[in-house]
Amino acid sequence: MFLPATQTLTPEQAFQFIAQNASSVDYDGAFPKEEFDKLREARLMSISLPDQPLDSSKKHTAKLLQLLKAIGKASLPVGRVYEGHINALLLIELYGNQQQQQQWFADATEQHLFGVWNTQAQDGVKIHDLGQGRYRLEGCKTFCSGAGQVTRPVITADWISPERKGWQMCVLPMERLAQPTIDREFWKPLGMRASASFKVDFTGLEITDDELLGLPNAYYQQPYFSGGAIRFAAVQLGGAEAVLIATHALLRQMNRTDDAFQRARVAEMTYLIESGNLWLKQAGKKTDRWLKQPEATEKLLAYANMTRTVIEDICLRCMQLAERSVGSRGLIRPQALERIHRDLTTYLRQPAPDATLVAIGEYVLKQENTNQLWHAAK
Repeated sequence: MFLPATQTLTPEQAFQFIAQNASSVDYDGAFPKEEFDKLREARLMSISLPDQPLDSSKKHTAKLLQLLKAIGKASLPVGRVYEGHINALLLIELYGNQQQQQQWFADATEQHLFGVWNTQAQDGVKIHDLGQGRYRLEGCKTFCSGAGQVTRPVITADWISPERKGWQMCVLPMERLAQPTIDREFWKPLGMRASASFKVDFTGLEITDDELLGLPNAYYQQPYFSGGAIRFAAVQLGGAEAVLIATHALLRQMNRTDDAFQRARVAEMTYLIESGNLWLKQAGKKTDRWLKQPEATEKLLAYANMTRTVIEDICLRCMQLAERSVGSRGLIRPQALERIHRDLTTYLRQPAPDATLVAIGEYVLKQENTNQLWHAAK
């Protein structure tokens, strides 16, 4: 097997390790550190950087979605944190100046793990303008996946300044926060325990202009903000594939493969997942085609919303079919299906599913007719 000089592991070997080790990091407070070491050995932590195999400035979206699905199939918590890393690097590619890109891309090539922490509660983060290009943070972020291990998070914060207003992205050097206050009690979920999605207090951290990423409110610029939903949908579909794998193994182990109802349920799971694969493939192609066409932004967002919604339905249906196939016996620890089912149930809870569905209908009803809804733009 040929490997580049700096690569000591193939992606497939990394995925295999992650899948085999998933149960050992399934506990509150855990983080799959060794798994990310393997992804780095397989050169997957820098794969979307300029001149790399999945350079985010080129048309590689479909391949990136397949990579995210493969990691999600191995472990949903690892997939969630990895997707955040890729998202952060994309934001830097979109909004960073040349000096920032050089610095942070070099950090990603070395040992730094990136993430995107946008969610907050009443005590959310504010940026106080101290003058002369210096700023002080005050407040907390919630659901900070990878907290304690992510060393270059992209966080968002509200300006408190006489000159600036809006929602500002910052890339934070966590080593500068002398004693990061991480509330680990915040994250006691049903599943996704190893994603370490804690609450983090940034109060007191001082930053400079060099750490500000893009202009205020750039974070919500479309189609990049909502269009990114296809990435977490890819990770989720990987979880559905893992459900099928576990169900298949259990049915064969229990000698229940001759039962017609079991065959029917496995058939349905199989074609549902293949439908999801086709959705991802089309979403990747259409994103690459429409991303640089401002007139196609609404169309792209509607397609991304459909992809996200369909894959959520596929995942929910696959879990229900798996439950009926294996019964209580298959949902008892240490069965892999018990863990995957918990993780996927939790990870499917993404923001605003109802608004996403309504937005699809709104887009369709705004068109004069439904002829060539998704095929008009070249």
